[in-house]
Amino acid sequence: MRKYEKGFLVDLYRTMQRIRLCEEGFVEPILSGEVKCPVHLYSGEEAVATGVCAALVSSDYVFGTHRSHGHYLAKGGDLRKMVAEVHCRRDGCAGGRGGSMHIIDPHVGILGAAPIVAGTIALAVGAAYAAYVRGDSRVAVAFFGDGAAGEGVLFEALNLAAVRRLPVLFVCENNLYSTHLPIRECRVQEDIFKVAKPFGARSAQVDGNDVLAVYEAALKAIERCRAGEGPSFLECKTYRFRGHVGPDDNIQGSHTDIRPPEEIAWWRERDPIPCFERYLIESGASSEEELAQLKDKVTVEVKEAMAWAQECSFPAPQELGRNLFHES
Repeated sequence: MRKYEKGFLVDLYRTMQRIRLCEEGFVEPILSGEVKCPVHLYSGEEAVATGVCAALVSSDYVFGTHRSHGHYLAKGGDLRKMVAEVHCRRDGCAGGRGGSMHIIDPHVGILGAAPIVAGTIALAVGAAYAAYVRGDSRVAVAFFGDGAAGEGVLFEALNLAAVRRLPVLFVCENNLYSTHLPIRECRVQEDIFKVAKPFGARSAQVDGNDVLAVYEAALKAIERCRAGEGPSFLECKTYRFRGHVGPDDNIQGSHTDIRPPEEIAWWRERDPIPCFERYLIESGASSEEELAQLKDKVTVEVKEAMAWAQECSFPAPQELGRNLFHES
């Protein structure tokens, strides 16, 4: 593995902490009813978004899913505007109209997220096609979960991207559960990255809780995309710590109460943030005190964003028809 500058490593750690602290900051507002839209928390999967987006540039495109707060923040989306959007306030990144599952920030290449399973994969291929036609070297990334690997649009998108050698990276965040269905019960072949091979796309599987492993794999794939070598497929094995939707796994009847406690404990031991903390300290890239100070700063930033969002106003009822059509 290559040698990294301290600043780069600290930036990765900061991004993961921003995602985790932001996600955990939503827990109380969700449980109290302050946040009313469905929220799919990204806690536990931070290394995937952080590692992939660290290999991108601002003008590259990112398309997300129902669980995309991490993608948004890792790509450089405005924290306050995202928090306000989850609170459905008019100062949110989608004007308070989209909520948690429809976040967007075109200024940094985040062209949207959507709750339809596999719904943005074809959009990413379309954006990659546009970049190919323009010849502007942009790359499009489609993030999706393991459940999307059973949708036909993925295979159509892979085929078109491969035939046209489009600059698109397919990133499957395999957290082992499609809502509440274990992957072993819905797939004969659990190694999802192999689905790309018949299409001639480069594919690989990586430890999705190792941010540097994700970064290295994504960087190689993105370099191939920019060189005109066509699409790549990256499967990141990871695990969400919270429920499928909402914060608590232990509420009776929740979608995730079927996960074995020993399985959750096994993955908790592989939490990507403490693992990366140990690496930073043992490699001499940072000290325990420096990391604690950085976490404190991010904690304040997130708390301020939460407080600001709760002070923002809701969209006015008379504005219901706005933004439905183009206004010249």
